[in-house]
Amino acid sequence: MKTKVHAAAGITGFLCILLFWTSTTVSELFGSYDEITGVKNMILNGMLILIPAMMVVGASGMSLGAKRKDPMSQAKKKRMPIIGLNGILVLVPSAFFLASKANAGEFDTAFYSVQAIELIAGALNLTLMGLNTRDGLRMTGRIKRKR
Repeated sequence: MKTKVHAAAGITGFLCILLFWTSTTVSELFGSYDEITGVKNMILNGMLILIPAMMVVGASGMSLGAKRKDPMSQAKKKRMPIIGLNGILVLVPSAFFLASKANAGEFDTAFYSVQAIELIAGALNLTLMGLNTRDGLRMTGRIKRKR
């Protein structure tokens, strides 16, 4: 059961970040300022799903891997602090800053600089979470391990 909760929370977190990243990219490239503002506000609301999901995936992962010493478990354990710190120190503050600037109609250099940082940080978290998902699927035997 714990494995299923871990997987569901991980998929939820990954899909939230993917939705935020994709929505941001599409709105920035093709949307109006009103649409960009809507996306920024949607991302803040979506954090009500993302943050608990990430807390559950982190806690369940630590519990599931507490006694494991194999290379894939160790790799997952090394990635999680990066994912968490990136979220707490970069992505969450960026989301609040960008929503505030967008709501004020301030699409200036600061907005786009932080937006670029947020997109890079989001892509990093998607990559690391994707690697963790791949390793988790290999550890459970759902996909074959490379030789």
